[in-house]
Amino acid sequence: MSLDLGDKIPDLTLPVSGGGTVKLRALKGEALVLYFYPKDSTPGCTQEGQDFRDQYKALRKAGAEVLGISRDSVKSHDNFIAKQEFPFRLLSDADEAACQAFDVIKEKSLYGRKYMGVDRSTFLFDAKGVLRQVWRGVKVKGHVAEVLAAVKALG
Repeated sequence: MSLDLGDKIPDLTLPVSGGGTVKLRALKGEALVLYFYPKDSTPGCTQEGQDFRDQYKALRKAGAEVLGISRDSVKSHDNFIAKQEFPFRLLSDADEAACQAFDVIKEKSLYGRKYMGVDRSTFLFDAKGVLRQVWRGVKVKGHVAEVLAAVKALG
């Protein structure tokens, strides 16, 4: 499955850092930045999270909430948040339901070894839960600034 611009946010409920669950379709009323990343506490993922952390107030002021998603456990997320002081929540997608719905699992290669992993991707939904912008194969440097500009453009 793949999402196209104009599609509604998938009807998924995922475990969230701090305990409990989040129903994605219930997150209407403000824009939503949903970013998928490969793994907690790895260099690129830490930098991306720190960039979202550092721009979180500006993103909130522009009318957007931020949620990160990876296949890591809630416990791993809780540790990652505590260490990096993230002001936003992280969703656990251990069964890859969200990864499949958003089509972010891709073949990757590390030191010549091929494996299936999360393709760093960000999805921007408007206040009505409609997909307005997608970034795939994200390069961390400068990405959050692009996302902030897109949130501001939503008006």
